Amino acid sequence: MHPDLQKLLDADKVKPALAERLDQIAPGKYLLHSSWGAGKVASWDLPTKKLTIDFEKRSGQQMDLQFALQKTLPLEPDDFRARKVEEIDHLRELAKENAVELVILLLQSHGGSLTVDGLEKEVSGSVVDEKVFKKWWDSTKRALRESKKVIVPARRTEALELRSGDLTPAQALLADFEEARDLKGMAKALEAVVSDSSLYKDDPESLKPLLAQLEDAAKKGTRMQLGLALQLLSLRDELIHGVKSLELEDDAPRLANMLLAEEDRLGEAIGGLATPRQRAIYEVFPEAFGDRWVEVITKIFDEVGSRAVTEIARLVIERGELPKLEEHIRSSLARRSLSSDALIWVARERKGSAEKVFGGDVGAAILNLLETDHLADGPRTTTRLQSLLSDDKDLLADIVAPLSTTEAKNFGRRLLECPVFAELDRKSLLARIIKARPETADLVSGDGKKKVENLVVSWESLERKQAELDDLIRVRIPQNTKDISIARSYGDLRENFEYKSAKDMQKVLMRRKAELEQELDLARGTDFKGADTKTANIGTVITLKNAAGDEQVATLLGAWDSDPEKQIVSYLSEAGASLMGAAPGEEVDLRDHDTDAMVTWTVVSIAPYIS
Repeated sequence: MHPDLQKLLDADKVKPALAERLDQIAPGKYLLHSSWGAGKVASWDLPTKKLTIDFEKRSGQQMDLQFALQKTLPLEPDDFRARKVEEIDHLRELAKENAVELVILLLQSHGGSLTVDGLEKEVSGSVVDEKVFKKWWDSTKRALRESKKVIVPARRTEALELRSGDLTPAQALLADFEEARDLKGMAKALEAVVSDSSLYKDDPESLKPLLAQLEDAAKKGTRMQLGLALQLLSLRDELIHGVKSLELEDDAPRLANMLLAEEDRLGEAIGGLATPRQRAIYEVFPEAFGDRWVEVITKIFDEVGSRAVTEIARLVIERGELPKLEEHIRSSLARRSLSSDALIWVARERKGSAEKVFGGDVGAAILNLLETDHLADGPRTTTRLQSLLSDDKDLLADIVAPLSTTEAKNFGRRLLECPVFAELDRKSLLARIIKARPETADLVSGDGKKKVENLVVSWESLERKQAELDDLIRVRIPQNTKDISIARSYGDLRENFEYKSAKDMQKVLMRRKAELEQELDLARGTDFKGADTKTANIGTVITLKNAAGDEQVATLLGAWDSDPEKQIVSYLSEAGASLMGAAPGEEVDLRDHDTDAMVTWTVVSIAPYIS
């Protein structure tokens, strides 16, 4: 204990527990502050309760004694963070000469475990120059994996783990597998074993317990975790291929047999695996399914993610079966059943492997899938497809290139009506079509018809209209579609009242949807602030008086804001049209709602509308 504290303790001026805590921040001791990092106490003045601390990031920092007790943690002298205070040059040299040892020291100071982000925070900028940290860490990762002293994770968010004991590299890898608690952990550990399979060429017997363990785990995991079970067997086969003297036992589960037995579940199971593992599994399909392998693999082509789509296509093409894939794509396009990821592959390969199946049908399928996903409940599944349509500047031009003029116009109209895109995005996309096919320009010009003016509306009324459209798209139209489907199941559509009624309602709903979309396309929201009050204008309150001396007030607002009970008039109404532009002292004729007779009123004053 520090002599100053011992004197206070002997004089019974401090309690033993407080003395022990104060001794942790005595001169010469190391401590850690959340903002200033590690530091060494240079001196203290107990009577004034002040400390002077040389922090890693702030030297000679004075701190109140009580504050230091509350805001710092004690560090052992051999802690990596403490060593950064006085041995920073040694640590920097260690980072250059023996990065593995540096990382081990750091992990020992953190209980044997630390994320890559945590390591970067401790090392970058202080021990390793921030500009070269990424390069340093890439080389250090390789050295760590070769040393087998540290478990290096695949993701930055996962922790580096310090191995315990003096195991050989081969033993350390097997120990990691044995310690795995689930199929995911087993697969991760097994990948490391496969990666360094050369370590076992002279001792293949040491792998047999591992093989038995993983095969048992794969059997048990088939029902609930089929993808991981397939991954384990695929990795096992790769390991056996790498260690030539290893052989499968006669009763060991075969990957091909598992694929055949679980045919109906393969799409979902394989789609979530890493790309190299997917490809290894797909390569077993010919063995598993024989002559049917292309049929089976193209079936899951529509069910798996983007990585799987690419790998399936590549394998089918390499095996000379592209015509069968093209046939499948054409059939799926006709049924509108091709998945978002499959459509993305077709679009990206339109000048390559998918050239023969790319055309107008692809564009129609894309819009159909975007609209269906927009109407469906749940998370969006077509975001990447929508982004492709926007980001690929030539895609729309390539879609409409082979179409007739009528077909190109119809495609452009459907794009304009697609609820997925914002107004400006729709116009931007349509401009690409018009650039590629100038004869479709009347989609914008309207064949010389008078241009419809924008509608000025309040934000409140705009929100009401948008809410009505959203309700139509998300609730009423999908429900009507279900009603039609149910009514169709009743049979004999000629005498089916429920079916006819549902189809009639469909026409009403779709017509209303088109009306709302057109109105919202023209609408411009406003809060009516800053209205010109020299004359009656949108966003003004007009005081009127008739010949009998009766007075009334009319508020002139947006196109959808009429409320007769509150004397709110739309500028598009008959009364609104009469009031617009009238100045104080001028007369206007307004229809009396009770008698339908026209009454002359004089504008007395005009004031701004305040919401």
